[in-house]
Amino acid sequence: MWEVPEPLSVCDVRHDDGSATIVRRHGNPHGPRLLLGHGNGLAADLYYPFWSLLADRFDLLVYDLRNHGWNPVGARREHNVPNLVRDQEQVVDAVARRYGDRPTIGVFHSLSALTTLLSGVLATGRTGRLSAWVLFDPPLYRPGPDDPDYDALAEKTAGMTERRTHRFRKRSDFSDLMSYLPLLLRAVPGASDLMAKTILRESSDEGYELRCPREYEAQIIAYVRTYAFLVDFGNLPCPTKVIGSDPTLPYAYLPTFNLSHIETLDYDFIPETTHFLQLEKPEECVAAMCEFLEERGLVQQTVE
Repeated sequence: MWEVPEPLSVCDVRHDDGSATIVRRHGNPHGPRLLLGHGNGLAADLYYPFWSLLADRFDLLVYDLRNHGWNPVGARREHNVPNLVRDQEQVVDAVARRYGDRPTIGVFHSLSALTTLLSGVLATGRTGRLSAWVLFDPPLYRPGPDDPDYDALAEKTAGMTERRTHRFRKRSDFSDLMSYLPLLLRAVPGASDLMAKTILRESSDEGYELRCPREYEAQIIAYVRTYAFLVDFGNLPCPTKVIGSDPTLPYAYLPTFNLSHIETLDYDFIPETTHFLQLEKPEECVAAMCEFLEERGLVQQTVE
């Protein structure tokens, strides 16, 4: 059902340690520019049901985190949050050099949202040069006295991730597995097949394997809590909108923090969605994002 189109162009970003990030351009090159990132263990192309709705109006630059998606797999020791932050900042610089230095809005989910928020803490803050941030369900859980032990929960989730099935004879075997799991229960039709296409690659010994190795994904889960507590919402460098999952529903990944009480933050959630809200209610996510951008004068209002 979902076929991600060939990009208009590709930008190969080389990082200081020799790793690479492949940025793809889609959409309308003359429209307002969006830079789109994804969550841990996933891929930017998986979000096509969301960003395809933006293609007529916006200039879309989509990229994968290191060792994810289109990118080659490098050394596990280099797969860490500080490097992900630096990668993101270098992607911002490379996009400006390749496609022109003009206003760019960052649209990030989960892990890429967290690395955005950490850019001023762990690196030079160049991600703050973006005109605005739209952050979908960043993993910023700060537990209260009656909440579960987040550290123990993260360790448990990391362990489960490291033991997950990582090789498949056919892509359809992966899709069939997804149909038995609650992960994509609320997602748009065809999401499991799209996930199989975008997070699996052909393996060297026949069959298919996860593009992001399961050990790499688990490594981030185990350590991400250490960095989530460094985020300072009172010192953000640009207009920021946080769009969360429904805090009343059971969480699909790790619990996130209900930010509604933080007066300095523009926060909303999409009812009846989990952590994969952009795959579950893409139209509502687009509407919430565009409303924020239009209200801030960052894009022109559309004429009905």
